[in-house]
Amino acid sequence: MEPDRRKEILAKGRPSAFWGGEPSLGGWHTEEEVEAATRVMREAMDWTKGYAGMKETEEFEQAFARYCDTEDCVAINGGGSGLDMAMMCLDLEPEDEVISPAINFKAEHLAVIGQGARLVLCEIDPATFNADPADVERRITPRTRAIFPVHMNGLSAPMDDLLEIAERNPHPKHGPLKVIGDAARACGGGYKGGKIGKKGWMTVFSYHTQKLMTTLGEGGGITTDDPDVARRLRGLRQFGGGTGEWGTNYKMTNVQAAVGLVQLRRLDEMIARRVRLANKRTEMLQHIPEFTLPTEPPECDHTYYLYTILVPPEWAGERRDKLCAIMKEEYNVGCVVANPPTYVSHPLVKKHTEGQHLPLSDELGARLFCPSLHPLMTDENNEFICAALEETVGRVREEG
Repeated sequence: MEPDRRKEILAKGRPSAFWGGEPSLGGWHTEEEVEAATRVMREAMDWTKGYAGMKETEEFEQAFARYCDTEDCVAINGGGSGLDMAMMCLDLEPEDEVISPAINFKAEHLAVIGQGARLVLCEIDPATFNADPADVERRITPRTRAIFPVHMNGLSAPMDDLLEIAERNPHPKHGPLKVIGDAARACGGGYKGGKIGKKGWMTVFSYHTQKLMTTLGEGGGITTDDPDVARRLRGLRQFGGGTGEWGTNYKMTNVQAAVGLVQLRRLDEMIARRVRLANKRTEMLQHIPEFTLPTEPPECDHTYYLYTILVPPEWAGERRDKLCAIMKEEYNVGCVVANPPTYVSHPLVKKHTEGQHLPLSDELGARLFCPSLHPLMTDENNEFICAALEETVGRVREEG
């Protein structure tokens, strides 16, 4: 961006409202969502019916399964619940191990710890921020039960590579390792011509308020092609159902599901806006030598839930943090660090992974940051963020 153009953009002034690094509403609602929620509420006003039954929930499950081309989807009350349920389905024992990337949101790792297994952290590919298959394979032992990749910040993990590793490294008792995807940030993303959610034993989605689509602030779903897993998940969701096994209440409400049906129909449109803004942003920032910008492998369709940038190694930590502070204080633009290694950022994960050291993840966690991106941003909003980033980089560079 030419200096005169940059100054012209910044002279218009910073936004009046703070643009969060991870906006509080990931997509947006239309009157159709409002009408869907209101319709279910009005139908429930009949005291002989109330909110009993799962009509809308079942419709949503069928629609989401079709969208992901899976046999089934089990709708639940949150992505975190889904991660817990996925681990429950493994029937983990204390010596069992689950491999998961260290650069991650805490919920995935807490799910492993919560089921009493040993969490084994792995390194990521610095270009994609997803689990490095070679490092995953190096960490497999006879106690490994599952590989638990996250589709980081909207980009698919290398699922076929991980599935091949799982096949050629079977557990001595349980056979091929299970590969379970965490797609909390990647709903609607693509992999090898299909949608994220098809590959693996199961895939967990979040419809939290910040995510790519939302079912009234909370909600989640689990896709699978395994009918036995689907049966067990439904039992876990509803006090055991008819399975005779343990369960509790993890259900999604019909009001949420009705809104989810509308959001799902609009999901591709909301993602397309993100992708267009992200590509424009890359064009505007690609000449800044200090930035390593997001990549999109040819087999993937990135959702750009977050637009992840790396600063150079010598800027790790303090200078990265200074850049983010200037963006917030002077330009009202948030930059989220998503995510540092969980064994550094979360005390319980640190306690349960004592002795594990991942130098690459440590370095990348101190270099990455994600400036605000939302599908309702205008081109002018996006241009302002890029101008502010370039101006801020120049200041940090000069101050050494």
